[in-house]
Amino acid sequence: MRDRLVPPFQGSPLWGWLGPILVALFGAFLRFDRLGTPKAVVFDETFYAKDALSLIRYGVERSFLGDDKNPIANQRLIAGREDLWVTCKPDNLDPCALYVAHPPLGKWMIGVGEWLFGPNPFGWRFAAALVGALSILMLARLARRMTRSTLLGCMAGLLLALDGLHFVLSRTALLDVFLMFWVLAGFACLVVDRDATRARLVTWYESAAPETPGGPWLGARPWRIAAGVCLGASCAVKWSGIFFLVAFAVMSLMWDAGARRAIGLRRPYGGMFRHDLPTGLVAMAAAPALAYTASWAGWFATPYGWGRNWDQATSGGWAYFVLDSARSWVDYQVQVLTFHTGLAQSHPYQSWPWQWPLLLRPVSFHYPSDVKGCGAAQCSEAILGVGTPVIWYGAVIALIAMIAWYVSGRDWRGGAVLLAYGVGFLPWVYYAIADQRTMFLFYMAPLLPFMALALTLSAGLLIGPAAPQGSRRAVGAAVTGAFMLLVIVNFAWLYPVLSAETIPFEDWHRRMLFPSWI
Repeated sequence: MRDRLVPPFQGSPLWGWLGPILVALFGAFLRFDRLGTPKAVVFDETFYAKDALSLIRYGVERSFLGDDKNPIANQRLIAGREDLWVTCKPDNLDPCALYVAHPPLGKWMIGVGEWLFGPNPFGWRFAAALVGALSILMLARLARRMTRSTLLGCMAGLLLALDGLHFVLSRTALLDVFLMFWVLAGFACLVVDRDATRARLVTWYESAAPETPGGPWLGARPWRIAAGVCLGASCAVKWSGIFFLVAFAVMSLMWDAGARRAIGLRRPYGGMFRHDLPTGLVAMAAAPALAYTASWAGWFATPYGWGRNWDQATSGGWAYFVLDSARSWVDYQVQVLTFHTGLAQSHPYQSWPWQWPLLLRPVSFHYPSDVKGCGAAQCSEAILGVGTPVIWYGAVIALIAMIAWYVSGRDWRGGAVLLAYGVGFLPWVYYAIADQRTMFLFYMAPLLPFMALALTLSAGLLIGPAAPQGSRRAVGAAVTGAFMLLVIVNFAWLYPVLSAETIPFEDWHRRMLFPSWI
């Protein structure tokens, strides 16, 4: 029973940590090398780097002096000038308040790098690079737990390390890499919780406990509470984290019912509703709500936030302060919801969700004119927000394999990967059809770890179990090895246009896979 519900890991625990750490260090080297290049404000860094610095200094986002798109204003930021924001007047705080359409947690994380290293490109990209490297380690450990194989765990981490879109987002002060990190962290905590609760159920079963139709209560479940906090943090970076929160909460409860059924309980769903649902509501509803609200602490504590109504809130005692502050905060959330549901402004790099899996329209993050220093008549210096094609096209095939695997054998791993991919992808399809909303390829960021998991699980199916399988295991290992070699070559080929290297224009042009990449 124990081996069936909690399969043992393969290999030594030491290499179970050393392997993923080495892969993560490799990914960290790629991300931190030349992190301050280009020494310029890249794409939407013009918003988030300034908002983050304002949060660190004032607790809320404040209006930047001058046009956000103005190169002179951006240079002022890089130079660390103190005259960055509109001057506040004691009798009129409105010029200070800046309306922002995303919650503050991701910008707080960016701001930590600016606090440590200053308002410069390395400073505002530091947190993204660190989180990108940590996500590689996390994914490698997660894939090891899901496959019980250190080798396959390292493969998943290496795939994430070598994906072009993950690489670019890990070197840019945008919010999406932080959303990806917290979604992955929440999912990983739930997988650990799944193993821990199954082990408790087996212990209860082996102890010859009295027969009950639904089974025992499994405790407070700290790993599920941690998952709720992480998924609440994902919502505190971008509201799209709510899709993962709801889907993963239901998935966790289904895992509980499945575990109770697996040990032979006569009423597994009754036991789940009676014993698991109450603690699940605490972990996956109350904990995320607290995490989300806590990310707005600076807005509650200072008078400069958008819609804060500080004078009114402080006019009638503490009880009135709390109630009026809550009302103002809810009003602000409604404004943000209205903004997002009506966002349909045209953009030259926008794309539709059905174009994303095939990388038909990436985003140019950086392409300055008049670049010199490559030894050719015309030079290019580019940061193209695009995935590694071998990984992305392979992931399409792997996700189809996950569908067949789950339908034929109902393996929980295939179902979990498909669920995560679906809740991160299908809502954007709906918004594209219903609202014609403006959207971009990098909205796929939270799905990158699950694409790597789909490829890794497919490789495990291809290689087969550890028991001797004749030529199957050798052929599967050879095919997997050849695929990983193609991934390395493909990433190395794209690297100059992902990292702002100065190269001849002809070399840049050869790396544009489709005309739509230009």
